[in-house]
Amino acid sequence: MSKNETAEISAARSALAKRIYRWTEDSDNLVPTVPGLRLVRYEAPTEPMSAMYEPCICLVAQGAKRVRLGDEEYVYDENHMLITSVGLPVMANIVRASKETPLLSLVLKIDLRMATQLMVDSNLPLPRNRQPGRGMAVCEVSEQLIDSFLRLIDLMDTPEDIPILSPLILKEILYRLLMSDLGPRLRQIATAGSHGQQIARAVNWLKGNYTKQLKVERLARETGMSISTFHHHFRALTAMSPLQFQKWLRLHEARRLMLVESQDATTAALQVGYESPSQFSREYKRQFGAPPLRDIKNLHQMGQTEVVSGVA
Repeated sequence: MSKNETAEISAARSALAKRIYRWTEDSDNLVPTVPGLRLVRYEAPTEPMSAMYEPCICLVAQGAKRVRLGDEEYVYDENHMLITSVGLPVMANIVRASKETPLLSLVLKIDLRMATQLMVDSNLPLPRNRQPGRGMAVCEVSEQLIDSFLRLIDLMDTPEDIPILSPLILKEILYRLLMSDLGPRLRQIATAGSHGQQIARAVNWLKGNYTKQLKVERLARETGMSISTFHHHFRALTAMSPLQFQKWLRLHEARRLMLVESQDATTAALQVGYESPSQFSREYKRQFGAPPLRDIKNLHQMGQTEVVSGVA
C-alpha cells in the first residue's frame, strides 16, 4: 500500500470515527433508522460477556475488540473487520477503550437473501469448495468499504432519503464484501443447496428449539447428510458440536433468567430443557467457573445485569 493510499484510508477511518462519536454522544448503543445498522461506543475495557453474533459485519473505527468462538480468538481493530456469516454463540469483550479515546464501532446485519440475489444479478461464480469454512473471520478493511459506510451513516441526517438510498448502499456494501477475501465464506452460506447453507439452517433450528431434545440423526437427515458428515460440517462452521451448541444456548439463557428475571436455578434449568437440576449445576459450573447461586451473586455484586449481549 502506497503512502497516498495509507493516508486516504486513515482519513476515511478518522471521518468514520467522528460520525460514530457524534451519533453516540447521547447513547452509547444507538440503533439508527437505517435498517440493520447499529452504532456503538465504549469508554473502558469490559469483561468477557456472552453474545449471539448473527450474520453481520463488525467494523471498528477506533479501539479494539476480542471475540472468542470455542477455543479460537478473533481480534478486530481500526485496520480489521470481523464478519459472521451464521449465528454463532461467543464470548466478547472490549480490549482497548478509554474516556479520551473510546471504542467507536458499527455493526451491520447481513441480509443473506440480498446477498444471494446479488450473486445471481452479478453472475458471481459459485464457491468451488463445498466444504464450509469457519462462520467467523477477520480481514483488512478497505477504503471503499469505509466510504460506503460513511455514506450510509450520513443518511441519518436526511431520514427522508433512507427508504430510497439505503438499499442501494447496502447492496454496494454486500457486493464489496462478496468480492473481498471473505467473500467465499459468505457465498458458501448464501448458495442454495450448499453444505454451508444447510448447516446454517440447522443452526437456526437449534436457536429456536434449544429446549427440545436434540436428535442429531433427524437434523442430519433433513440436511441430506450422513451423521458423520453433518457433525464434520457443523463443527467446521461453528467450532463446536451440535450438542455443545445446544448446551451453550441453554446455559446462557438459564443464566439470563436467573440474573434478569430472578428465577431460581431449578426453575431456570427446567425452563431451558434440563431434566436433572444436578446435571444443570455441574455443566453450569464447568461453563462459568462457579455454581449458579454463587455466579449470579458475583454478577450482581459487579453490577453486571446483562450477561447475554447483542451483536458486537
